[in-house]
Amino acid sequence: MHGVQSTVHRPFRETVGAAGYNVRLDLGPDANTLGTVSTGVGADFAIKQAYVALRAPVGNGLDFKVGVFDSIIGYEPTEAVNNPNFTRSWGHTFEPSTHTGILATYRVNKLVAFSAGIANTLSPAINSRTTAGQAVNPPFAFGAKNESSKTYMGSLALTAPDDWGFIAGSTLYSGVVVGFNTGFGLPQQSYYFGATVNTPVTNLKLGAAFDYARTGKSLANVGAIGTFGAHSFAAYASYKASEKITIHGRAEFADISATAASTAQGVGLGLPSSVMSYTGTLQYDLWKNVLSRLEIRWDHALDGTHAFGGTQAPRLESGHLTTGTAQNAFVVAANVIYKF
Repeated sequence: MHGVQSTVHRPFRETVGAAGYNVRLDLGPDANTLGTVSTGVGADFAIKQAYVALRAPVGNGLDFKVGVFDSIIGYEPTEAVNNPNFTRSWGHTFEPSTHTGILATYRVNKLVAFSAGIANTLSPAINSRTTAGQAVNPPFAFGAKNESSKTYMGSLALTAPDDWGFIAGSTLYSGVVVGFNTGFGLPQQSYYFGATVNTPVTNLKLGAAFDYARTGKSLANVGAIGTFGAHSFAAYASYKASEKITIHGRAEFADISATAASTAQGVGLGLPSSVMSYTGTLQYDLWKNVLSRLEIRWDHALDGTHAFGGTQAPRLESGHLTTGTAQNAFVVAANVIYKF
């Protein structure tokens, strides 16, 4: 069992001057991977979202989220039931996940919407703060907190109009998050472009996503920290074969790079510098609130490194530190989700 997700939600009415709230709690081993625990120590429990929703009387209504909310970038949601595949893409692994701050969203009309926000950090820990000595120049003493160092974000969403034929309803989305990651203790920039496209084939939908992340800065008086960069291209396809059966596919190329200083500190441990990944998922809706999945995934290290396996002592291969024994990784997974 991977976990249980529980949501308490009070949506505001679609009127100006309304208010509501949303709280999502996660229980089980997967909760520890979210990294939202403010103490930094997991205990099979995490708060994924906890925000107040407000609508200000501005134009069509200016919506605010105040508190802990999901990142504005990414193709794949963290909620397993809403994700087309059981496993996540490489791009998902280096996207920001959760922020503590304020997010404003405004829908100009049915076709255009944008958002902007400010948060403490890119890191998911609730109420995390930037460590000034690692994030600003000139640096202060390590461990000091710099309250003025914040993370900024923005996004734009475009929807194809109804008179565009089979493309109608398709979406194009872009977003950026720039700030500080307390996990790396370094400045970070994250960029995302994604699209979901309807097709002339009944029940077939396509998607695409591009992720780019870069973190790092060399500070002479605290040592060369080095840089870490990654980008990925992913293509998605979903076909609803029948009322109960849906087939999902994903193909992805990811490139991960780190400077020698970063590698020496363990960044990139067990990761290939370039990788291709293919995922196929057969979803069958057993009952109204129960879905099951059978998934097959293949990851191949294109750089020739033995990035997978992890049973040997650390060693350097093609400039990357690795403990693996294989250039390929295969996963066969079965997944059952009950939604209540």
